[in-house]
Amino acid sequence: MNRLRDATSPYLLQHAGNPVDWWPWCPEALAEARRRNVPILLSVGYAACHWCHVMAHESFEDSGTAALMNAHFVNIKVDREERPDIDAIYMTATQAMTGQGGWPMTCFLTPEGKPFHCGTYYPPEPRHGIPSFRQLLVAVAEAWAEREDELREGAGQVLAHIAEQTGPLPESGVDDETLAAAVAKLAEEADERNGGFGNAPKFPPSMVLEFLLRHHERTGSATALSLVEQCAEAMARGGIYDQLAGGFARYSVDAGWVVPHFEKMLYDNALLLRAYAHLARRTGSPLARRVTEETAEFLLRDLRTPEGGFAASLDADTEGVEGLTYVWTPAQLVEVLGPDDGAWAAELFGVTEEGTFEHGSSTLRLLRDPDDEDRWRRVRAALLDARRQRPQPARDDKVVAAWNGLAITALAEAGVAFDRPAWITAASGAAALLFHRHLVDGRLRRGSRDGEAGPAAGVLEDYACLAEGLLALHQATGAPRWLRAATDLLDVALDRFAADVRGAYHDTADDAEALVHRPADPTDNATPAGASALAAALVAASALAGAERAGRYRDAAERAVRRAGMLAARAPRFAGNWLAVAEALRAGPVQVAVVGPDAAARAELLHAAARSAHGGAVVLGGEPAAEGVPLLADRSLVDGHPAAYVCRGYVCERPVTSTEELTAALAG
Repeated sequence: MNRLRDATSPYLLQHAGNPVDWWPWCPEALAEARRRNVPILLSVGYAACHWCHVMAHESFEDSGTAALMNAHFVNIKVDREERPDIDAIYMTATQAMTGQGGWPMTCFLTPEGKPFHCGTYYPPEPRHGIPSFRQLLVAVAEAWAEREDELREGAGQVLAHIAEQTGPLPESGVDDETLAAAVAKLAEEADERNGGFGNAPKFPPSMVLEFLLRHHERTGSATALSLVEQCAEAMARGGIYDQLAGGFARYSVDAGWVVPHFEKMLYDNALLLRAYAHLARRTGSPLARRVTEETAEFLLRDLRTPEGGFAASLDADTEGVEGLTYVWTPAQLVEVLGPDDGAWAAELFGVTEEGTFEHGSSTLRLLRDPDDEDRWRRVRAALLDARRQRPQPARDDKVVAAWNGLAITALAEAGVAFDRPAWITAASGAAALLFHRHLVDGRLRRGSRDGEAGPAAGVLEDYACLAEGLLALHQATGAPRWLRAATDLLDVALDRFAADVRGAYHDTADDAEALVHRPADPTDNATPAGASALAAALVAASALAGAERAGRYRDAAERAVRRAGMLAARAPRFAGNWLAVAEALRAGPVQVAVVGPDAAARAELLHAAARSAHGGAVVLGGEPAAEGVPLLADRSLVDGHPAAYVCRGYVCERPVTSTEELTAALAG
């Protein structure tokens, strides 16, 4: 009996028709393994994962392979996006055993859930020194039958290693010297030819870009700004960016951003939307502004769900073929556009007879700025219309709390900066869904689908990223309810996720399901670490929530950042959000309160603040002493005129009444 048919995860539902006797992760599955005294076969993946689909087709849909699995194991299927806690534990084990990780992840566990053999993708036939999946199944089953005690002892050693390697980092401050050294180290690791950092595969360094922008704003560092501009332009012109519809793919398989891994993730696009909006606001770059607008519209058009949330991802594959929807040949361009426009588009987008992808097809890149804007708009519209007639990638339409929090933050901030009320409205819609569907008895659920909350409890990043999003929405709208909801989430996070070591946090709550290890990963990877996201939200909340909470939130943020000092110094590429939080703390944080009798009277000052405030600043407008808005308490008009109050580190300058004075105050 396949037990995945009632799952809320689209990834689990993809496997509901397999002949494998799948279980979801649940106490009953572990109890069944103990009853039978057989190992657990844990398979972890996600809906947009190309090689997950491949292994499913080759092995999990094969009746002979399924028979082996069912005879010798209790088989558990996990969506890593729904249960990041489970994924984190066994990915750490996989990396410890093999030196690498990835998805699909294939782990063999004792009936108690302790890992004794881990790997990733296994082919149906032996290949390149990798055994076939069937060979592996037979070998593990025989080893368990003959050497169970030895395997159990090895599993205990693996868990001891994980516990030793994942303890809290020692305290280490993040001062001006640390931040400047991080910029210097990033400059050393930068790819001067192609932009970005490191070699292939190359991932968009969204949080690092945000840190560098904040550092440039605070210190005037030309190096920091140059790193951002080079990387942002290279990505925006590369194949990793959808030149027709907007939005970024997960990563580039090459160093030059030419060929993407085609899946589009909500978290990447939310984080990049924020970074490009910040760059456009700071420099006035037309390219950065266009990418900001197109990425925001991609979120609203392609990822928004009927309930108002944002879907997790678009698949890497279309009908089992990666890139099928997106790539072009010169002949296809001519077929859609005619010979003249087709040739012009091929030259502009780098579409060649040899191709940059597979089978003579090419990804679309923007090799130069178009010399005819009308022609550019006409060609893009025609190509996008033709592309929509092709088969489209599937969408994982589950709503993940943390990633929606990132999207709410980006849309609210960008909406204010560029006067796009529709973006703020969309952010409000997502917040309303999360507030009404994900909050159950005062606690946050990780995901939902079709408006129904899933069973998985929220982890630290869910509480933190959503809280930061609600604080951004409070600033964009002035609505007190978003501030109240955010501080409620932060209070739960501080009470339930704190570790015994001061300033450190676990990724799961103290009353969450007990697993074989309680994960606590401090590194910023594809998304912010739960602890760094919490620190970011605490800094904003300390400036917004009023005196009774400000001290607690500020102290907690500073203690958390001190736990990341060593990481920030040694590996800044994996501490981008920590460094951005540290920059906000070093800057004050900057607070701007704009008061006026009505929205029209405040508009000019608010626009100047949104344009000029540092990244990580708090900007909010409203009527003097508006109820439920602590930042506006004791703020009055000046001689009957709207006024802006600029504060740094809770020390305020005299109020100003003109945009020139406000811009000068923020520049200072």
